[in-house]
Amino acid sequence: MTASSVPSPSTERIVRGACPHDCPDTCALRITVRDGVAVKVQGDPEHPPTHGALCTKVSRYAERTYHPERVLHPLRRIGPKRAGEAPRFERIGWDEALGEIAGRLGAIAARDPEAILPYSYAGTMGLLQGESMDRRFFHRLGASLLDRTICASAGAAALTATYGGKVGMHLEAFAHSRLILIWGSHSIASNLHFWTFAQAAKRAGAKLVCIDPRRTETADKCHQHLALRPGTDGALALGLMHELVVNGWIDEAYVAAHVQAGPRGWAALRERALAWPPERVADECGLTADEVRGLARDYATLAPAAIRLNYGMQRARGGGNAVRLIALLPCLIGAWRDPAGGMLLSASGWFPRDGVALQRPQLLGARRPRTLNMSTIGDDLLRDGGEPLPDGSRFGPRIEAIVVYNSNPVAVAPESAKVVRGFERADLFTVVLEHFMTDTADLADIVLPATTQLEHLDVHTSYGHTYVLRNEPAIAPLGEALPNTEIFRRLARRMGFDDADFADDDEALARQAFGGAVDAAALASAGWLKLPLPDAPFAHGGFPTADGRVIVDAPQHGVPDYLPNHESPRSTPALAARFPLAMISPPARHFLNSSFVNVRSLRAIEGRPLLEIHPDDAAPRGIADGQRVRVFNDRGEHHCHAAVSTRARPGVVVGLGIWWRKLGEDGTNVNQLTHQQLTDLGRAPCFYDCLVEVSTAPAPAEGLRPAEALG
Repeated sequence: MTASSVPSPSTERIVRGACPHDCPDTCALRITVRDGVAVKVQGDPEHPPTHGALCTKVSRYAERTYHPERVLHPLRRIGPKRAGEAPRFERIGWDEALGEIAGRLGAIAARDPEAILPYSYAGTMGLLQGESMDRRFFHRLGASLLDRTICASAGAAALTATYGGKVGMHLEAFAHSRLILIWGSHSIASNLHFWTFAQAAKRAGAKLVCIDPRRTETADKCHQHLALRPGTDGALALGLMHELVVNGWIDEAYVAAHVQAGPRGWAALRERALAWPPERVADECGLTADEVRGLARDYATLAPAAIRLNYGMQRARGGGNAVRLIALLPCLIGAWRDPAGGMLLSASGWFPRDGVALQRPQLLGARRPRTLNMSTIGDDLLRDGGEPLPDGSRFGPRIEAIVVYNSNPVAVAPESAKVVRGFERADLFTVVLEHFMTDTADLADIVLPATTQLEHLDVHTSYGHTYVLRNEPAIAPLGEALPNTEIFRRLARRMGFDDADFADDDEALARQAFGGAVDAAALASAGWLKLPLPDAPFAHGGFPTADGRVIVDAPQHGVPDYLPNHESPRSTPALAARFPLAMISPPARHFLNSSFVNVRSLRAIEGRPLLEIHPDDAAPRGIADGQRVRVFNDRGEHHCHAAVSTRARPGVVVGLGIWWRKLGEDGTNVNQLTHQQLTDLGRAPCFYDCLVEVSTAPAPAEGLRPAEALG
């Protein structure tokens, strides 16, 4: 952001913005600014997906921006790196901070730039602050590349393998569906605006079915809840296909015209589905055969039928195959013929973003750096240079420096005991761009103050609707905070990078983001624009594949099938004998991954870290509601409090996350227990593929305070 773009104080005005957070809705915001201070953040009533409403989290965004614990000046570590201890930092100036960073990175790059790793994700979903000048900087440096997998890459790879891209229904069309399967989604908490359209359909007579191992508040408000076992979604999809075939419910004309033909196409999938009668599905999923039959009958006969799939169900070993199978269901019944039929997991593939213009990969030249997976950062930070890897390759240089922005890996990455040990390395140079002293910032060498969404320019796409949005800076940056774009611009200058690519200001980046496919002036004037797409995008086929047909036999992936979890009573019975409970760890309703955990009003609603456990599992363990419990496996242990209820199905516990570790009961969170094994497609983490045991726990050790007592 240039000095000329900083807003001037005025008596009162309304500024258009966009929600930056990792949520399908990407709301359009209206920020009320009074005398240079943001006093209210509201949803834009004119933006159809937002229609004036915001989730509780984002409605508190001003509280987050003006939080008394905001990092507002560059900081340098002056004490040791020890998780769980109060970190010691001193304030320094920007010139000193940038000089030290440039000096350390320059010395490492002179030996091997691949020893430097960027680490970022969706702390902001904006194209400017999330994936523009930062990528240019690291490309020019020649640093290791980051495989950004931690949330959605299994589902994204599955959609691309099936439809040719991340595409789906229009959000507003769900209001006209007669059946909606809400699959792997707690929509009230994580997809509020879809829920509004689903409720409109319900009032018009539609049936809502929730498919989720947990009985969420969303499930409470649906007509039916199917509490399947974690990771068995692919088996359920195959069972539905079985019933569609044997009952003659296949739309043969649509399949013949728009689904891959031949012996490795629909014929192969049909044969696979016929091996999954309702009784087998029920046994695998923990349902009844009648529930499987009834769901298939509803799906075939209540037209138009729509599926709102979300990313929770792809966080298991077979998550990619499960998404492929579910994505094929609307093709088999011809649901795509109607605007209110089909499926939506992600709409992000509709947007004409120009990644080459924004990120400038040509700055790499002939170099081809290694790519490291953000989901295995725990292992990778502890690896020696040249270490042999399981696939027969070698690791390359030891990671000597990591630059973290838009992420909090110490809290959010799996198997966090290893992540902590990696970030505690005295020889690792760590730079963190942040709003607050998160678990990761506590272990940094340099912390740089970043702007919040109210303080910088950005442009946004969405994965839950088909509107592009622009976010205007509503207030001047607080303290010495700078946008990510400006931080990397300044750092590039200090590194001696004089390429013209680093001269682009944020307005120039905003014009480049869509490669001319979006009218930048119209977007700046209106704040949001709807993409020009057909109401029923696949009524006549035309999927973004090579031949326009849906793919069944995907290259390198074959015909989709059900894959059981890495860890489950059925796939690993010896492990389950010691750790018999499956654990899933969805976000608590008023948190968004690790964002908002330090906002007092939201943390007060959540109270303390909880583990939901069914009465049938609590009773034999002597666990009472509210009791402090120990959740453990071979990777570690986590202390929290039991919520004994039927929200968890028998055999499954729900660790609501993601609390900052230092705000937890014992300096841990649920990721102390998760593993670093990956999904079948997309190289994604398996957060909901995890076995644990639970026991009662003693009172906190002396010196530890319960989360609700922490400031």
